[in-house]
Amino acid sequence: MAHTIHVDVVSAEELIFSGEAEFVALPGESGELGIYPSHTPLITRIKPGAVRIKLVGKSEEEFVFVAGGILEVQPNAVTVLADTAIRGTDLDEAKANEAKKLAEEALVNHDASIDYAQAQAELASAIAQLAAIQKLRHKR
Repeated sequence: MAHTIHVDVVSAEELIFSGEAEFVALPGESGELGIYPSHTPLITRIKPGAVRIKLVGKSEEEFVFVAGGILEVQPNAVTVLADTAIRGTDLDEAKANEAKKLAEEALVNHDASIDYAQAQAELASAIAQLAAIQKLRHKR
């Protein structure tokens, strides 16, 4: 049996993924993180992007988009607490493009009622989602 690590990816709405994996990669606040079994304990923030989960005995990876959140690593468990999480198969390129367009328009608009920090966060999330869609497309 392969040496594995238990992975849970949870959003505010639901459990997105729970299972055993050989490896997990995700966008940490300071760069890409790769987590193997017996990793040193760690808690850090994560940026919008793709969580790639190498499943035991399979050549394809499980793919989940997260819009930011917190990562907790224990020697035999990885928990991703995401602000928003979407399964790779559920990503919608048209919706992501529309969200990007709306966020860009909000940033260009000089209306005082615009929350620029929120618009910037939405733009970053939409761009990361589009990048995740491109990565997933190349994996297939």
